[in-house]
Amino acid sequence: MNPYEEHVKRPFNLKVWKKLWPYIKPYWKLLAVIILFNLGCAFVDIVLPLLQKFAIDNFITAGTTAGIGKFAAVYIGVILLQLLNIMVMGILAGRVEMLIGRDMKRAAFVHLQKLSFSYYNTTPVGFMLARVMSDTGKIGWLFAWCLSDLLWAAAYVLGALGSMLLLDWKMALWVIAVMPFIVLATIYFQKRILHLNRKVRAINSKMTGAFNEGITGARTSKTLVIEDKNDRDFNEITHDMRTTTVAAVRMRSLYVPIVLFMSSISVAIVLTRGGSNVMLGAMQIGTLSAFISYALNIYDPIQQAAGIIADFVSNQANIERITDLLETEPSITDRPDVIEKYGDTFHPKKENWEPIKGDIEFRNVWFRYPDGKEDILQNFNLKVKAGSTVAIVGETGAGKSTLVNLACRFFEPTKGQILIDGVDYRERSQLWLHRNLGYVLQNPHLFSGTIRENIRYGKLDASDEEIEEAARIVSVDSIIRSMEKGYDTDVGEGGDRLSTGEKQLISFARAVLADPRIFVLDEATSSIDTKTEQLIQNAISHLLKNRTSFLIAHRLSTIRQADVILVVRDGKIVEQGTHQELLNKRGYYYTLYQNQYEKEQREQIFRS
Repeated sequence: MNPYEEHVKRPFNLKVWKKLWPYIKPYWKLLAVIILFNLGCAFVDIVLPLLQKFAIDNFITAGTTAGIGKFAAVYIGVILLQLLNIMVMGILAGRVEMLIGRDMKRAAFVHLQKLSFSYYNTTPVGFMLARVMSDTGKIGWLFAWCLSDLLWAAAYVLGALGSMLLLDWKMALWVIAVMPFIVLATIYFQKRILHLNRKVRAINSKMTGAFNEGITGARTSKTLVIEDKNDRDFNEITHDMRTTTVAAVRMRSLYVPIVLFMSSISVAIVLTRGGSNVMLGAMQIGTLSAFISYALNIYDPIQQAAGIIADFVSNQANIERITDLLETEPSITDRPDVIEKYGDTFHPKKENWEPIKGDIEFRNVWFRYPDGKEDILQNFNLKVKAGSTVAIVGETGAGKSTLVNLACRFFEPTKGQILIDGVDYRERSQLWLHRNLGYVLQNPHLFSGTIRENIRYGKLDASDEEIEEAARIVSVDSIIRSMEKGYDTDVGEGGDRLSTGEKQLISFARAVLADPRIFVLDEATSSIDTKTEQLIQNAISHLLKNRTSFLIAHRLSTIRQADVILVVRDGKIVEQGTHQELLNKRGYYYTLYQNQYEKEQREQIFRS
């Protein structure tokens, strides 16, 4: 079953809705005013047929205009009251919708920044965006508009029924007798229309995803010549959309005339019995007119209320999704006493942060991924002296990032300790450690904005001179200055206006500006051409001096000078030592090195 449909079929659960109270509470007074003015709308809608009755009986039937001035003043006053009700309600409802949505978006965004690295490693970006943008907006709309409209519908139906019973209770019973059939028809059709609408939404999401893949993967599609397959897949989705949409329209097309037919029966009964009573003198024409107005209008609120209740039930899924996100606990958290001393992500107490030298020790470390079934590390021990370089090598998918993720505290040991400068890093703040990390990724991310702004993320208060100096150190300054706008060049979304090598170098300059005590280079030169790599190799050697560094390397020729090399295979460390020590062992590292050396030699011969 589609997960979305599964949510829709869940029963109404008040406990889920109670979780929204912290976001509703600040605006309950505004909501109360909205409801008050909406009830005022219902009051006016109930009063207007009675004023109509008064006018017919006292002016038209009586054939006189005596007192019509006062009546006109009252009538205009009622109309102006209705305009005021609608205007105030609309302004406040729009405001509350935006405020609730804003607060929930803020809460979700802040909470996402608190979540651990593992959450982003396992959760699709689209899922998070839908929760933050779509679900929060629907919840704001639901409380600002639907809640008050539901109360308006209930107030109008009760008020109209009460008025009819007061005017002529016998004829009112005939109108009431038709209502159960309309209610049953509404329940029957609304259930099916709701199901089809949810199916349309699900297909629409699939269509949006297909559009996204078609646009972002356009280059790949053309190089693979799979446009025809993409077209067939998209046609299949649009066919499903057409079929489901037509079914939903057909269901609505049946529902509306059935309700209109039943309401027409109600009006016909009123006209037949009321007309006879008027002719017999048992009822005034004004009373008949009011009855007709009530009979014509009373069924629309019933339909509207049914639709709103269906929206409340279906939108419970949105509430469950956003509250599940907000209730997700970070897998890595600081203890309360650590937060008290060092602060948290948004309230750091930097005055208490100890300086980092960079000594790192893995002491009897066992580690298993949260969703794993076996230990990746077993009783692992390693001492990394401050300023030394650790290289981690292995085939693709061997698990080279595990040690780095542990050292950076993106994950924590299942058992054992990781010490930084002789202290278990769980005794210190995560932010304290992360602020002293420089991390250059294999696929670097640049934020929308200029090159200058992207480098400045390494140190937000850096001067332009410091930014340009960092760029010079990694040999990207000349490349930047050759661009039309230099450092003010817009990098585009995700840096897509720059080459991979340029993004790597800018990312490296950003890390240099941060001046961290611990550097992590994750295949940092794997996507850079040979010439560009040569430009930065000297810079890397200079920059890593006196800094503890971890190099996740693909090219073994780049890590010969590392103080220790860890060889990873099938998620476990199988060898460790210096480059020469590992070659002398003639083990797995020796085989990797020989194979890669022969491959590079063949490539060099081919290029020459």
